[in-house]
Amino acid sequence: MPRKPVRHNLGPQPRPRMFSSYGRSVARLSSAYVPKSEYEEDAKTSPEEKIMRKVILKDDDELSESSDDEEESDGVVQADFVFFDPKTDDFHGVKMLLQTYLDDKEWDLSGFVDLILAQPTVGTVVKVEDAEDEGIFAIVSSLNLERYKHHQSVEEVKHYLLDICPKPDIREKLKGLFNQLAHGVGLLVSQRVVNLPPQLLPPLYDGLFDEISWATEDEPTEELRNSFCFKTYLIVTRIYKANKSSSSDDEGIVFAKHEEEIFHRLSSWSFTFALRTGPPVPPELRNYRLMGMVMAVDANKVSSFRQQLKSLIE
Repeated sequence: MPRKPVRHNLGPQPRPRMFSSYGRSVARLSSAYVPKSEYEEDAKTSPEEKIMRKVILKDDDELSESSDDEEESDGVVQADFVFFDPKTDDFHGVKMLLQTYLDDKEWDLSGFVDLILAQPTVGTVVKVEDAEDEGIFAIVSSLNLERYKHHQSVEEVKHYLLDICPKPDIREKLKGLFNQLAHGVGLLVSQRVVNLPPQLLPPLYDGLFDEISWATEDEPTEELRNSFCFKTYLIVTRIYKANKSSSSDDEGIVFAKHEEEIFHRLSSWSFTFALRTGPPVPPELRNYRLMGMVMAVDANKVSSFRQQLKSLIE
């Protein structure tokens, strides 16, 4: 029996914080969005009943409450963000979000996007309700490395990560995840626009990990059910790193995404690597440089991650 969304009115919410010293600077655009109302699940959703969150964008930093029938005024834009299962029509929007997933490497990004869109039972795209351009504001999914090991795009991801890994001991761990342990490894793909409302993050990740859990029971074959029994999540992302920090000094790292600092603290290991492309560094981070980061997080840390993410945003 699918769960129907239940509406809850939200009052003023505290501004999201980050652990890093310069986190608020990086999150400035994110905190411009504030929640208006939210819709939560109380049972498994059907594809047509994905979670919806309503937010308003304000010109200033004040957080305020607004009624549903309130007309838009100067400086306020109302948008209904809706969670959907991925579908083939989302190809161009998802590809745009993942354009720099492997820095400036030429690789089979189209094939990679096709894999994500062909897995609708686990994964979510976020759109603005009734938008004419069907733009994608976020994508989150997890691909089993063993299941897709013969796909060109996944092979290219693995080769790229091995090539850019600067630490021999970590490279050996990567090889293990790509070979004998691949059946239990999920490549956690998460990308979004910088100013996606941070209040959407807890339900977005709750939805992902709930869908993974349901897939281990609901997929039609044992092979498919087993492919979602992840033991490790591999995450590829970007961070800002202080120019003069030592390689072991995590205090010199600023995370552009709220949740990835939590993933990093829970990770078994991680490494950073130089990037050749990327947006200009914000003035507030002029002593930092944009870098890539790869993390491995044990699946048994997911419960802690979900709790910490809720606490961080609330």
